[in-house]
Amino acid sequence: MSLPDTPPSDATPAPATSRAPAGARPAPACTLVIFGAHGDLTKRLLMPALYNLAGSGLLDPGFRIIGVDRVASTTAQWRDGLTEMMQSFTHDPNAEFHAPSIDSAQWGWVCERLEYVQADFGDLAQVRALGEKIPGNAIFYLAVSSRFFAPVVEMLGRAGLVTQADGHFRRVVIEKPFGADLKSAQELNRRILAVLDESQVYRIDHFLGKETVQNILAMRFGNLLFEPLWRNEFIDHVQITAAETIGVEQRGAFYEPTGALRDMIPNHLFQLFGMVAMEPPNSFSADTVRTSKEQLFEAVRPIAPTDAVRGQYGAGTVEGKPVIAYRESPGVAPDSHTETYVALKLHVDNWRWAGVPFYLRTGKSLGGRRTEVVVQFKKPPMMMFRDTETQELPPNRIILNIQPAQGLTVEMGAKRPGPKMDLAEVQVRFRYGDVFAQSPNVGYETLLYDCLTGDATLFQRADNIEAAWRAVDPVLKAWAGNADGLELYPAGATGPKGADELLERDGRAWYPLDGV
Repeated sequence: MSLPDTPPSDATPAPATSRAPAGARPAPACTLVIFGAHGDLTKRLLMPALYNLAGSGLLDPGFRIIGVDRVASTTAQWRDGLTEMMQSFTHDPNAEFHAPSIDSAQWGWVCERLEYVQADFGDLAQVRALGEKIPGNAIFYLAVSSRFFAPVVEMLGRAGLVTQADGHFRRVVIEKPFGADLKSAQELNRRILAVLDESQVYRIDHFLGKETVQNILAMRFGNLLFEPLWRNEFIDHVQITAAETIGVEQRGAFYEPTGALRDMIPNHLFQLFGMVAMEPPNSFSADTVRTSKEQLFEAVRPIAPTDAVRGQYGAGTVEGKPVIAYRESPGVAPDSHTETYVALKLHVDNWRWAGVPFYLRTGKSLGGRRTEVVVQFKKPPMMMFRDTETQELPPNRIILNIQPAQGLTVEMGAKRPGPKMDLAEVQVRFRYGDVFAQSPNVGYETLLYDCLTGDATLFQRADNIEAAWRAVDPVLKAWAGNADGLELYPAGATGPKGADELLERDGRAWYPLDGV
């Protein structure tokens, strides 16, 4: 699907091949500058998201995309490579973005607006020259390694490209990981905020772009049914799970210095925790929502190492396929003590959640793939059915299904048909696909649109980032440089034995990975 080198026409609106969301208007004209134009993030996630936004009619006719990288290439070559990648998604059902076909008019509209610039973002003269191509509004997307975040922002500042004037905005999107511990996160914030105002910084976590994650807020605050029960009077505990069946694959060199805790807990799982447990905000303005999260994060007691479990997968079988041990993966040290699994117990010292533990777990090469939040309720204060076979009824649960199932499940008791008062556990399910039309997306669509329109609600503020790192910092320090307590678990298992014992000592158990 090679397209000619034609300049974008400001008179040509995006081809709305699907109806734009109700009440949503096209974002203002803007130049999106992507540092790391040849990277995986750009090809596999950002371009499909822009393709979807174009198809929804949410991009202004004056929208432009400038890709910046050190790789020697031309606009035509970059565009053709992206086109080939987009076409490959139609053949790969396991890709983050999988569509039966690529609409040529929709993708062509995006391609008309692509421009490639070969530049070294460490070269002041080249960055200044890049600025001459960027009139008006601009967003700088740092799709680069985290070690370049601060240097790129500082170079943009030296080149004068992030100064906001004449009513135009200049914003910077920064990917995770935002720091590797509390100290490095604080230093990164210090360097970035020496150049930018907080309102210009969009710390992105694509997890928050998922409809099912955003639905947590809608479920809690849009229905009177749930919120009155959302407190320690009724809830026994909460489990937050992000389990993967895949291993590190070819990412061992990245994963070795990172590990499961840094990779998943202070960002993905803490964001789920924030949405589930924060106090109702006064409004859905960005600062109000993020302040509610911050108040929650500040109430989290720093996690004691005794409330943390780490594991590493060995050889095993996942979904009927053999899996080599983590230590045998490319880029991994043969004596590595990097964790591929972590389970934590959080204590929240506030009025709503005092006495309610939150259990978080995430891991690779496990026996089931699911991301979900399980809210388990206390048992009734009195068992009226003690003379029947219902004396040990299972507890009620609300399960927020994020992936692969998408929706909500309620587990409750119902009377079994017959003359006796015999209760059975039943499930009431809502699934997005049963109610709403769904289209392929990667989770970046909403976040990119929000950045273009200046809505920072789903982006993390500096204090949010630091509070999450502060909670896990004692565990990171305890684990640094030693393998004490690292448990091996076979690939295909549910995790290390210590993770089960973490809940067993409280008289609880993990919700099974092969559940709903």
